[in-house]
Amino acid sequence: MSQAVPDGIRFADLSLSAPLLKALADVGYETPSPIQAACIPHLLAGKDLLGEAQTGTGKTAAFALPTLDLVDLKARKPQALVLAPTRELAIQVAEAFQKYAHHMKDFHVVPLYGGQSMVVQLRQLSRGAQIIVGTPGRVMDHLKRGSLVLDDLRMLVLDEADEMLRMGFIDDVEWILEHTPATRQTALFSATMPDVIRRVAHNHLRDPQEVKIKSATTTVSAIDQRALVVHGNQKLDALTRILEAEESLDAAIVFARTKIATDELAEKLEARGFAAAALNGDMTQGMRERVIAQLKSGQLDIVVATDVAARGIDVPRVSHVINYDIPYDTEAYVHRIGRTGRAGRQGSAILFVTPRERRMLSTIERATRQKIQPLTLPSLTDLTERRVGQFKQQVMDVLENEDLFFFNELVGQIRDEHDIKPHLIAGALAFIAQRERPLQLDPADWPEILDANRKDGPKRDHDKPRRENRDEILGRRRDVADGKLAQYRIEVGYQHGVTPKEIVGAIANEGGIPGKEIGQIHLFDDHSIVELPSNLSEGVLGKLQRTRVCGQAIRIRHEGNAPARPFKGKPGGKSFDKKGKREGFGDKGKGGDFKPRKPRSFDGPKNSGFDGPKKPKKK
Repeated sequence: MSQAVPDGIRFADLSLSAPLLKALADVGYETPSPIQAACIPHLLAGKDLLGEAQTGTGKTAAFALPTLDLVDLKARKPQALVLAPTRELAIQVAEAFQKYAHHMKDFHVVPLYGGQSMVVQLRQLSRGAQIIVGTPGRVMDHLKRGSLVLDDLRMLVLDEADEMLRMGFIDDVEWILEHTPATRQTALFSATMPDVIRRVAHNHLRDPQEVKIKSATTTVSAIDQRALVVHGNQKLDALTRILEAEESLDAAIVFARTKIATDELAEKLEARGFAAAALNGDMTQGMRERVIAQLKSGQLDIVVATDVAARGIDVPRVSHVINYDIPYDTEAYVHRIGRTGRAGRQGSAILFVTPRERRMLSTIERATRQKIQPLTLPSLTDLTERRVGQFKQQVMDVLENEDLFFFNELVGQIRDEHDIKPHLIAGALAFIAQRERPLQLDPADWPEILDANRKDGPKRDHDKPRRENRDEILGRRRDVADGKLAQYRIEVGYQHGVTPKEIVGAIANEGGIPGKEIGQIHLFDDHSIVELPSNLSEGVLGKLQRTRVCGQAIRIRHEGNAPARPFKGKPGGKSFDKKGKREGFGDKGKGGDFKPRKPRSFDGPKNSGFDGPKKPKKK
């Protein structure tokens, strides 16, 4: 069994390469979780590993980081194979590899799973990749047909082995293990260790190091846990409403993933009238202590923090923990919400979940064995009633506790000099008092926040599919020619498995750009060209810079405003029609040869929905 992991260990202490450390810093990882700290040294040392850990403990990074350190980027041959029980997990793991390899040039990972076109997978494999992530059945198919060759395999990872056993894949797994080089390094991870899994480990692992991590499965019972499913570009408005409306809120810690995000969010909250400050790893110890002291004394009500910076905070008045960014693993979630509800005190924990993060919400509920209740956002009426109630209480407190003789005399003078009734004077004084925090809220200042869980009722423009006619498409072409639309390059392309629908959805959700303002989309092997309004603000571009599609940061940049058609870019470019279907390739027999035809382009929707196949005309 592994030795206890020392406190305070950082990723920089684990002998990982500089590109990996830089990628970890980009996503806000500062210290490893227990399983990462325990497994990474063994795997870097070339040892086989038998790991027992629940889903959500951070085990993907535990094997992905040392595997990436192992691969030779100059060789486009499979050097690592990860077997996962489900399509969803295979995609998730492949995206994690892509994220951690962000600064590794010429890195390629290919996910293989049933339900995806075999032709697409054959094409991806023919281009070459260092890492393969797949489900057992589809990996077997490729091995049998010779499209996947594992002669140069250095590392094999079995992820969620007990789940593969439950789903009946264990025989397939053993068959794959027998068709891999005996010299490979092997890591097996499982939430439980039934006898069959231990037999597989005994037969196929060489003197494995054993690591067992006990997952945090309980949380403080005094904490009320709620979750809000909300689109990324609406998080700030949702947070503002919650901070306004929570009855029991005294002080709050708001968790964000990165240091930059803590600074930006604290500034935005300050601009909206909240006493807020950031707390992150870039601050000196003196600055950190000063922020905590201000939180304790009541000079600050909100601290926006990263996981590492918030460790050890025990401030009795912290009534709420708000996960503005969902944590990457359940251990981090438990540590975060443990900042409230301490020593028997009641606390509240609120979790923001974007539609794409629902799987992590389910993982947290399973790991903590607690149901997280859905949160309903307060309406403008609710916020108005709360402000009015607070104002009335302030008035009553002043009447009960303050000497008002001078002020009563002043009101009497105004009454006598201008012959005005006292209640009218009181109304004028109330108007003056509420100028900084209006009691009547203007809907224009409080944009509608759509429930991302809703399946009926009104939706955003880009959720309503409708057909475009020829005049609309030609009109968009004129918009490009006139400079209203411009071409932007994004660093996600065909090799990342992206579709036009995913690009449109990400740009519309994160950048707040209506679908009707998105033009054509051209997919290439490693990038795409998208037509967007030529006058995008720096703020919108900044948001899009941080947007990820298929696990890939899009790093958007302006490409000019020349018409996109005809587009003659690098070989391998793929263009899409208005339904998001690839054109220009025909099947030539069963051998998988392709004959290029004249390409067509994808005309972006007036919204982000896609028209389905045309129905046959009735005769």
